[in-house]
Amino acid sequence: MKHLKSSLADMRTLFTRSVTARHLAEPLVSFDDTSDATATRSFMERRDFDVVGMRIDGTTLGYVRREDLQGGTLERFSNVFDEARDIVYEHDTLTTVLERLVEQPIVYVRMMGQVSGIITKGDLQKAPVRMWLFGLVSLLEMHLLRIIRVRFEGEGWTVRLKSKRVKAAQRILDQRLQRNEAIDLADCLQLSDKAAVIASVPELRTGLGLGEEESALSLFEEITELRNQLAHAHDIVSGNWPRLAVLARDIEQLVESCERCG
Repeated sequence: MKHLKSSLADMRTLFTRSVTARHLAEPLVSFDDTSDATATRSFMERRDFDVVGMRIDGTTLGYVRREDLQGGTLERFSNVFDEARDIVYEHDTLTTVLERLVEQPIVYVRMMGQVSGIITKGDLQKAPVRMWLFGLVSLLEMHLLRIIRVRFEGEGWTVRLKSKRVKAAQRILDQRLQRNEAIDLADCLQLSDKAAVIASVPELRTGLGLGEEESALSLFEEITELRNQLAHAHDIVSGNWPRLAVLARDIEQLVESCERCG
C-alpha cells in the first residue's frame, strides 16, 4: 500500500508540473502604442478580439479594449498590466489559472520574460484542462480505494453500503472474473460507492477534512458529476462557473489529504 501511495503522489506531481498555463494560452496579438486606434479597432472587429496587447519600444506592457477605441493612437486608451492581477506565468498551475479567472475575465501569460499569451474562460474547455481534471478525479478515486483497503479488513466495508450497491459490485466482479481479470470485490466499486464508504466513517472524514457526512457526500456528488461531464465531452464551464474553479481546488486539496492518510 505504501508503494501505491507513493506512486499516486508521483502521478499528481507529474500532472501539476506537466500541464501548466502555457498549454492553455493563445498568442496575444499586439500593436505599437503609436498605432492608429480606429484601424486597430477595425482589425479587432474582423478577428472578433475583445483585447489586444500594446507595445512600447517593442515590449508588450499593456493592453487595449476594443470597446474603448476611438480616434487617435493606442496610447490614449492603454491599460498597463497589473502584475498581481493580470499576469500569470507560463509554468503556473492550472489551479492558479482557474482562481485568477474567477477574479478577472482575461489573464495574460508571461513566457520567456515577455507577455505573449492570453487565456479566457473559453480556453478551459481545451483538452489539457479536461485531461488534468480527469486525472485528478482518477487519482482521488484510486486513493479512496487504497484507504478503504487499509481501513477495512477483507470485505468489511460492505456493511457501509446499501445491499443493492454491494450486489451491483458483485455482478461486475462476476462479469470480470469470467474474463480472467485478477480483481476483487473492492475493485468493482463505483466512485459513489467509495465516497459513501469513506463518508460514513467519522475519523476518515476528519482526516480528509470533509466535515459532516452530508456535506462530504454533496462534494462527492459534484465530483462525480464533473467526472461524467468530462468522460462524455460535455461543456464543463457553462453553468459551472465559477464553482468549477473552487471544485478543482477542493479535489486537489482532497487528493493531498489522501496522500497523508493511511
